[in-house]
Amino acid sequence: MSDIFWIIVAGAVLTYMARAGGHVVLARFERIHPRVEAGLNAVPAAVLTTLVAPAAMEGGPAEIAALATGAAIAFLGGGIMSLFLASATVLVLLRHFIG
Repeated sequence: MSDIFWIIVAGAVLTYMARAGGHVVLARFERIHPRVEAGLNAVPAAVLTTLVAPAAMEGGPAEIAALATGAAIAFLGGGIMSLFLASATVLVLLRHFIG
């Protein structure tokens, strides 16, 4: 089999071990300290920031327009799914037509 296949398998196994390991470690404690819980609750926002920040800093007009669309929908109180779908649609359309 190819090297790429084994890289994908190794990545999948390591990802599973990291996720399962977190559950195994946290299951050993009866109560989680509030600071640990606050840190774990901040992880999704931190991951989303690492995905959006490069597009905001180095993106072209399509990326900026998609971010502005998402910000407008969030400001108007739209749901997360409408925010995602509208931003993705704007990004795909502008990348297609602008290049």
